[in-house]
Amino acid sequence: MNQPVARRALLALAAGALLPPAVAQAPAAPLRLALIEGLSGPFANAGEAVFRNLQWAVERVNARGGVALPGGRRPLALVRFDSKGQAEEALALLRSAIDQRIGFVLQGNSSAVAAALIDALNKHNERDPARRAILLNYSAVDPSLTNERCSPWHFRFDAHADMRLAALVEVLRSDREVRRLYLINQDYSFGQHVARQARAMIAAARPDIEIVGDELHPLGRVKDFLPYATKIRASGAQAVLTGNWGNDLTQLVRAVRDLGESLKFYTFYGNALGAPAAIGEAGVGRVLAVAEWHPNVSGAASQAFYAEFRRRFPDPRDDYVHARMQLMIEMLAAAIERAGSAEPLAVAQALSGLSHDGATLGGVHRGTMRAADHQLQQSLVVSVMDRAGRPGVAHDVEGSGFGFRTVRTFSADEVAQPHACRMTWPG
Repeated sequence: MNQPVARRALLALAAGALLPPAVAQAPAAPLRLALIEGLSGPFANAGEAVFRNLQWAVERVNARGGVALPGGRRPLALVRFDSKGQAEEALALLRSAIDQRIGFVLQGNSSAVAAALIDALNKHNERDPARRAILLNYSAVDPSLTNERCSPWHFRFDAHADMRLAALVEVLRSDREVRRLYLINQDYSFGQHVARQARAMIAAARPDIEIVGDELHPLGRVKDFLPYATKIRASGAQAVLTGNWGNDLTQLVRAVRDLGESLKFYTFYGNALGAPAAIGEAGVGRVLAVAEWHPNVSGAASQAFYAEFRRRFPDPRDDYVHARMQLMIEMLAAAIERAGSAEPLAVAQALSGLSHDGATLGGVHRGTMRAADHQLQQSLVVSVMDRAGRPGVAHDVEGSGFGFRTVRTFSADEVAQPHACRMTWPG
């Protein structure tokens, strides 16, 4: 080889060493998930609890290599959008997410916001099928979202209000100490539905129970619940049933405690976000909650699942883990793999009717996404507050010294509810 040719060969080799790796070796672009949630404002604690759960779920999928697609595995990436809990803000953020070509939207901490997002997605997906998106709902439990508002683009992973009420009322049926009950709920679609449906279910299950109060209060705007607590005391109620969540629940139970009342609380969400610490010793044996799982559910799988969460988030203030949110991300990953595509319509079709055995969660939770209405069918557990260390209460909540023990477990079939959905798919 003559010298000019040799020099050109060496220069080419040197230049090649400076080039970026081959495209095949480049990290795969992540599949982005848009979390549109109130991450500031009066319910920021609930929003941040959601973020921790979903971040942990995403990390678990990515730890096993991401989602398997024909072109190779792709990681998930969670993108935060702070709606401040407002529907108009959430709609603006939905447009932003779609403009960024994000096809998977996650939201839950308001049924009113969820309804607005469903309506917006229905219109957008019909108008712009090249940029479709689907909504994965982990907490918005107004039953209308999977009944008259049902949509092929919406999937609910939480048990809706009637499913939760069915479990609570069945436990209330056998609680013969309670004959006078007070209803108090947040004044928006979800709280209004809980008040109406609780009356109907209680009348059927326990016609001897007298409803001595039925109160709706502004969502997230009450700073002092003492006037409400005073009304509850004056009514002579022996128990309160409430769908309140976040600070509205914590402040309510604190106000009742400060009056020295020892009422029973039948709640949707009384097992976290400060409520156990707020009510303290007065809640032992008297505060009940319903969920798909709680940290003191027995069994090795449940204990291993909770131990892993606490290793990831050791601060007691971060102690609010939801099995359904973990299952949601696992089922999304499974649907993408089943579809062989991240295109939202293909994923929606794969997710509709999909069952997950919980194997990727160590068997801790399972469910089936009912194809007829996109409502996850899953078991529920009613639990009651007790001191940590008592039988069945190995773990406390948020370092409060109080945890929850199982009262009764309901199978998916026992809490399943009829639906009025008429699903219309594109085409």
